[in-house]
Amino acid sequence: MRIYPDTPNERGRAVARDALTLLALFVLAWLAVKVHNAVDQLAVLGTGVRDTGTAVQDSFEGAADAVSGLPVVGGEVGDALRDAGSGTGGEVADAGREGEERVHDLANLLGFLFFAIPASILLVATLPGRIRQIRELTAAQRLLGEPISDERRRLLAMRAAFSLPARDLVRHTQDPLGDLETGRYDALIEAAYAAEGLAPPIRGTA
Repeated sequence: MRIYPDTPNERGRAVARDALTLLALFVLAWLAVKVHNAVDQLAVLGTGVRDTGTAVQDSFEGAADAVSGLPVVGGEVGDALRDAGSGTGGEVADAGREGEERVHDLANLLGFLFFAIPASILLVATLPGRIRQIRELTAAQRLLGEPISDERRRLLAMRAAFSLPARDLVRHTQDPLGDLETGRYDALIEAAYAAEGLAPPIRGTA
């Protein structure tokens, strides 16, 4: 599998695109953590309510323990105080605890969505093209192979001369048809490889 082109310009652009994509994902993850932490700090409100309710309930429990030892009515008064503490402070504490948990859940959800949605859009916009480029490079590498025989060299030279745009050919030869006619295939073979983003074969061995 060929991940990056061999030609310097194409390789540089591909590496730069991948680096920018990874950087964007890192920034999105960092921002998502910031959003999560900012929302999660709101849980302090629920924590305060929970602590207040617990303090009220503890006060009633303390008073109940204090009067439980009284003769005749001590037990009934103690039970009444405990019930009052559970009905007031206990409910407030439960409400605070529930609010605290909901804030934590909301922070997790918002942090996830803040990363997942833009990251998905980014990957949908960039990943298919990158996968297509890798497939094309791999297919081109298999197709071109190593032009060992003279006949294979001639066929690759013909392919370049007859299919590549003139602007690509002139980067390698000023007379592609003349080169083809006289059997000077090196420049045309280089053009065929370069057009696919692959390094041209070494002169004298191709």
